[in-house]
Amino acid sequence: MPRHFAAVSALVATLLLGCTSVPPRSAEPRGWTVDVPVVAHPGGETAQWWYRSGAARAAGNGAMAGRAKNVIVFLGDGMSLTTVAAARILEGQRAGRPGEEHMLSWEHFPHTAFAKTYNTDSQTPDSAGTMTAIGTGVKSHKGAIGVSAGSRLDCAGSQGRQLLSWLRLADAAGLASGIVTTTRLTHATPAALYAHSPDRDWEVDADLPESARAAGCRDIAQQLLDFAPGHGPTVLLGGGRGQFLPATERDPEYDGKVGLRLDGRHLPREWLQRHPGSAFVWNNAQLREAAGADAVLGLFEFDHMQYGHDRRSDDAGEPDLETMTRFAIERLSRRDGGYVLLVESGRIDHASHEGNAYRALDETVAMSRAVQAAVELTSSDDTLIVVTADHSHTLGFVGYPRRGNPILGKVRGPADEDGATDEYARDMLGLPYTTLVYANGPGYAGASARQPAGTKRHLHHPGSFEPAHGRPDLREVDTGHPDFMQEALVPLKSESHGGDDVGIWARGPGSEAFRGTLEQHVVHHVIVQAMPRLRERLCAAGTCNDDGVPVDLPDPADFGAR
Repeated sequence: MPRHFAAVSALVATLLLGCTSVPPRSAEPRGWTVDVPVVAHPGGETAQWWYRSGAARAAGNGAMAGRAKNVIVFLGDGMSLTTVAAARILEGQRAGRPGEEHMLSWEHFPHTAFAKTYNTDSQTPDSAGTMTAIGTGVKSHKGAIGVSAGSRLDCAGSQGRQLLSWLRLADAAGLASGIVTTTRLTHATPAALYAHSPDRDWEVDADLPESARAAGCRDIAQQLLDFAPGHGPTVLLGGGRGQFLPATERDPEYDGKVGLRLDGRHLPREWLQRHPGSAFVWNNAQLREAAGADAVLGLFEFDHMQYGHDRRSDDAGEPDLETMTRFAIERLSRRDGGYVLLVESGRIDHASHEGNAYRALDETVAMSRAVQAAVELTSSDDTLIVVTADHSHTLGFVGYPRRGNPILGKVRGPADEDGATDEYARDMLGLPYTTLVYANGPGYAGASARQPAGTKRHLHHPGSFEPAHGRPDLREVDTGHPDFMQEALVPLKSESHGGDDVGIWARGPGSEAFRGTLEQHVVHHVIVQAMPRLRERLCAAGTCNDDGVPVDLPDPADFGAR
């Protein structure tokens, strides 16, 4: 072969190789090594062990390389992976497409992981223990609000087990903070960031047992005032006015309701006194008028906020999650030092408990719009956005529906994986069935004292059930109706949580640390390690090792927490 021909052949081969080879992936961030003692499970799982183990995994995944100025955590309460898949299809179908190819806003984020959600005392968790893990970096018992594991009813024992959340840490570090939720502000998820209680149900003073009161426990609502005057969250938007108003005062929206507090305290007034230039609002018009306020407390419902499907959107109504998210980010961004923000779509969970997939998916789609708003209002250069869930539900995505089949509809397609038909699939009784079902809950087909045998309509709170005799005939039933309740195999008053893993999606500084399967409390440590202001404040309190990794459990008292 002539020399020049060989040279040309080599050049061509090199060019072809360059065109077809896959470019190397960017290197993962450097990991920091933290030694974690080996313990017996569950007996050796102390609060300090949980904290150090979470710090080790976050540091090992490179979270310390993060340089986030701001952190926004979106929490889809009860948002299982099945819920995400079904909601993406619903949003796509609402836009006139088949749906399967669609993506929710956060599914475009570059970094993902799974989170294991169990509590220290339960395979299938609740929202209190899981948010305590996400908020404080320590796993705890079911029902725990900002305290490490113990007995749920042991107030005295919980007094020395308070944990420091990233929201309280941010306040101590001089950062702005906020909470947005569609539940009561005293509900499990938001409460775990500011309160300490062994029992999530102690939301208002009327709920506290006398023994707990005598042992020094206080209700969750009043703990929102534990921050020093002028400190604490400057944006608080959600529901739950009843927990904040005295029983001597009528609710401003519902004349037939009065506050739930028996101690006579009017907590919104006390909050206003602690925050000069602040505003207390409870409808859309008032929220718009409060845009210039230095701090805003919005309590838009006596109880939880309305489902998006049922919400009034006029001036006297209440804002949706996107509106509240935009308001919070725009308000918190005024502070130059940075901020932390929790945004919870809490009623995804409630709709699934009620056996109603329509509202569960609709609330998930609403959260997608809120996440997109956050993306538009922030930069991935300085803002870490984390989207996750606290636990799953028993929602199932079943059968072999054809491409583009309405996600809330009956399965149209073959009855098995080898068939081929566009007819409704039939079970072995000859009856059609829906793509979405719940493993348990109030959608059970048996008769209850409130609704006859057959399909159930939302809202259904059964006191008891009679055994079902076969499945309901869905041929003439509009399963896409917002009030249709999916069939449930096991009769329960309230559909249960699931114990399977949930997703984590992230973008921004430190987001590379979200990869693999993580214990849920690692989320806290990624946030803290990826935000220099937070970890510097922890190091100043002596909780860091020689590499500057916060590894020792912080004492809330060292950070101005009561």
